[in-house]
Amino acid sequence: MSDDQSDPPVDAPDKSGMRTAKSLVLVNTGHGKGKSSAAFGVALRARAVDWPVVVVQFLKSGEWNTGEEKILGSLGVDWLAAGNGFTWDAEDLDESRALARGAWEKSKELIAAGDHRLVVMDEISYALTWEWIDVADVVNAITNRSEKTSLVLTGRDMHEDVIAVADTVTEMVSVKHAFDSGIVAKKGIDY
Repeated sequence: MSDDQSDPPVDAPDKSGMRTAKSLVLVNTGHGKGKSSAAFGVALRARAVDWPVVVVQFLKSGEWNTGEEKILGSLGVDWLAAGNGFTWDAEDLDESRALARGAWEKSKELIAAGDHRLVVMDEISYALTWEWIDVADVVNAITNRSEKTSLVLTGRDMHEDVIAVADTVTEMVSVKHAFDSGIVAKKGIDY
């Protein structure tokens, strides 16, 4: 590490010209772990300040019984697990496609209504990548959302048009993952 990186900053960042936004669009993408977990952290923070929050999951089904759904639901987060699981486990990809389209239509309604201060669209990137939903429709909904509604969109390989209209984009990079050494997902850590 060079000397300039090892010393803590002593000067405050220049905040002149900064402004306040009524809402923000966040994207968590990349091949590393933590995209959904980070989104659920934002949902937790939003509930802590009494925002109405909704999570729409594009792949997970209501049968998963995840820890995040359990705890966030108990805190008043509305939850819609609209998918039917991993595509490699799906018996009918047409059904998976239809569920993703239904999740998008519900998300679009929630965004337009403006009743929730935060809408989390978990794993929406896959529906975009596989062209199950129209990227122009998603971008339109994002850019024309209620001014008080913030959004978090997650998933690998987020479409560049979504990235272009987002305020904050974070790419999770995988350095090492337990799955690569043969360890399956662990309840309490991964779901």
